[in-house]
Amino acid sequence: MTLSTMIREGGISPGQRMREIEIGNRFGVSRTPVREALRRLESEGLLTSASRRGLVVRTLDLAEVVEVYALREVLEGFAAFLAAQHASEAEVSLLRSIVVREARLKDPAALELLSRQLHQSICVAARNRYLLDALNALRDSLALLPKTTFSAPGRRAGALREHTKIVDAIERHAPSAAEDAARAHIRIAGGVRQSIVSSSLTRR
Repeated sequence: MTLSTMIREGGISPGQRMREIEIGNRFGVSRTPVREALRRLESEGLLTSASRRGLVVRTLDLAEVVEVYALREVLEGFAAFLAAQHASEAEVSLLRSIVVREARLKDPAALELLSRQLHQSICVAARNRYLLDALNALRDSLALLPKTTFSAPGRRAGALREHTKIVDAIERHAPSAAEDAARAHIRIAGGVRQSIVSSSLTRR
C-alpha cells in the first residue's frame, strides 16, 4: 500500500505529522524517495506545512466542507441519473447486494468503506469516464475529513434508507428519481458532516 493510498483510505489521519524517518522505516526506503513522495502529496493538496510540525495531512475547514459537498451533490446526482439509464442487471444486483450488506453492519468504519463502494459502483455504472475521474478527485478531499458521518447518532439508519431509495430508482431505470434521491442523500450527509466539523472546532 502506498502513502497516498493510506491517506485516501484513512490509514493516516487528518492532522497527523509526516516524519521522513518513520515513513522510510515503515516502507523500507531511504529518505530521498520519501521526501519526493511528500513533495508530490503536498502539491496534490493532501499535505500542508504546519509551523514547528513540518508536513501534516491536511484537514478541511468548514467553508471547504461546504464547497466539497455542494459539488459532490451535483456530481453524485448526475452519476445516479446516468446509472439509472445505463446500469446492467449485474450492476443493479451488485448495488442491491451492497445495500443488503449495509443493513447488517453496525461498525461506522466498515459502513464508511461499504458506502464508498456503493457510490463508486454507481459512478462506474454511469458509463462516463470523466465523471468518474472528477468524483475520484473529489473523494481525495473527503479523505481529509476526520471521522465518518456514520459515527453520528441515527446516521446509520438514515443512510441505509437513502441508499435504498437511490438503488430502487436505478433498478426502475428512473433517472430523475435516482438523481433526486442521490442529491438529497449527499445534502443530508453534508449537513451531518458540517455538524461534526463545527463540533470539533468548538472543542479546540
